[in-house]
Amino acid sequence: MTARHQVLRRCAASVLLLMSTAMAGAAQAETLQGALAKAYRTNPTLTGARAGQRATDENVGIQKASGRPSLDATGTYTESILKPTISFTSPQRTVDANAQLSVPLYSGGAVRNSVKAARTRVAAGQADLRGTEASLFSQVVAAYMDVIRDGAVVALNQANVKALEVNLQATSDRFEVGDVTRTDVAQSESRLALARSNLQTAEANLIASRENYIALVGEAPDDLQPPPELPGLPATPEAAVQVALKDNPDIAAAAKVREATGYDVRAAKGAVLPRLTAFTQAGYTNYLDTLSAANSANGSQINKQAAAGVQLNVPLYQGGRPGAQVRQRQAVESQAMEKEIEVERGVIAQTRSAYASWQASLESIQSNQKAVEAANLSLEGVRAENSVGSRTILDILNAEQEAVNAKVQLVTARRNAYVAGFSLLASMGHAEADDLNLEAGALYDPMVNYDRVKGKWFDWDFDPAPKPQSTRTVDSPAQNANVDPALAQP
Repeated sequence: MTARHQVLRRCAASVLLLMSTAMAGAAQAETLQGALAKAYRTNPTLTGARAGQRATDENVGIQKASGRPSLDATGTYTESILKPTISFTSPQRTVDANAQLSVPLYSGGAVRNSVKAARTRVAAGQADLRGTEASLFSQVVAAYMDVIRDGAVVALNQANVKALEVNLQATSDRFEVGDVTRTDVAQSESRLALARSNLQTAEANLIASRENYIALVGEAPDDLQPPPELPGLPATPEAAVQVALKDNPDIAAAAKVREATGYDVRAAKGAVLPRLTAFTQAGYTNYLDTLSAANSANGSQINKQAAAGVQLNVPLYQGGRPGAQVRQRQAVESQAMEKEIEVERGVIAQTRSAYASWQASLESIQSNQKAVEAANLSLEGVRAENSVGSRTILDILNAEQEAVNAKVQLVTARRNAYVAGFSLLASMGHAEADDLNLEAGALYDPMVNYDRVKGKWFDWDFDPAPKPQSTRTVDSPAQNANVDPALAQP
């Protein structure tokens, strides 16, 4: 067996070890679950979405405030600089204090329906947050598998370059003794130059994949382990669609948004209904001994007053504003209905497409596996025939290139199958933190914050100043295209 043949055999073995079940031999530093857990804790897209959901939670308290009592107090100190010329009895200075308590009793259902709309939008936001999780996890899985694939492709191309260097040296030696022609040497040189170009492209792709991994996970990829088997994949596209219609978070969010717009319409209709408010008010005035005795009762310099009552406000005409607002919100409700159907259509198409891609990738793995085996046999046959003079150097070069291409296609097919399978789970609504057995400790529960703030009523109940939850990558080193030397071992 030639040295070049040995290099190619080592390359093939390394790729198959990397992308198949045989990859599980060596202990590695990072798992897919670990990468997903890091992204779950520190990715700014997800942490930002959580902050946005916390902002949505506060809308419930904001809408509740419109139906709660309000208390106002004012204080005024007045110093007369120039008294009215027709009044000689006005006081020189006064201190006034007034307080008023208003309690809404009936607002035409506007407050009640606005609160219901806010609560429903909280549920929609929580569903959107689930969708953001699934989308991020799909990106992380793709980035993880890209690094594995591109590392294997780099190893293949490195081995191919080494093998072609050996082949060029052997061809040059044979040319020196007149066994081959200058054309054979030129063909070997040309194929080596192309292989080096392919290696440079593969190295650039690996660097890009590693940098993308850092952007998503927050840390550089370190000896990525083979991913685990994907659980719960459906047997048919129809089964996948049925699960997606029930569990997909985008459909759930669209349904909740449509429901909230219905409450918005009811709240807007409350603008044409009567409003009833109970109130009480009190006032205090002190003239600071500047009120003349003739104008003060029993010499008092203090005036107090208090009143309580009920106010009924019956809107008769508001310039057509309520009608316009109701029609506007009805149009928004109609838009939300259409959006819900649009989302449902998209999820169905996405689920069916993901299923088809997954199945096609599985079949592609089998086809490419056969292609690799056939290419290896063909290469051995061409070498044997060359040894007896029935094949040229160009035939060997072509057979070797076909073998390398088949192995690259096999690596790519395995990556595509896993990513397509995970995308299928995501479209079904089964690729969220609860489904993935993350190594992230306690999972983020959006209901914790909602339960914390939904009943708050104190005006000065502020949260601490926010701090970033995600990690920066500015200090991470620039990535290179180095691959584990063990990939070149049989």
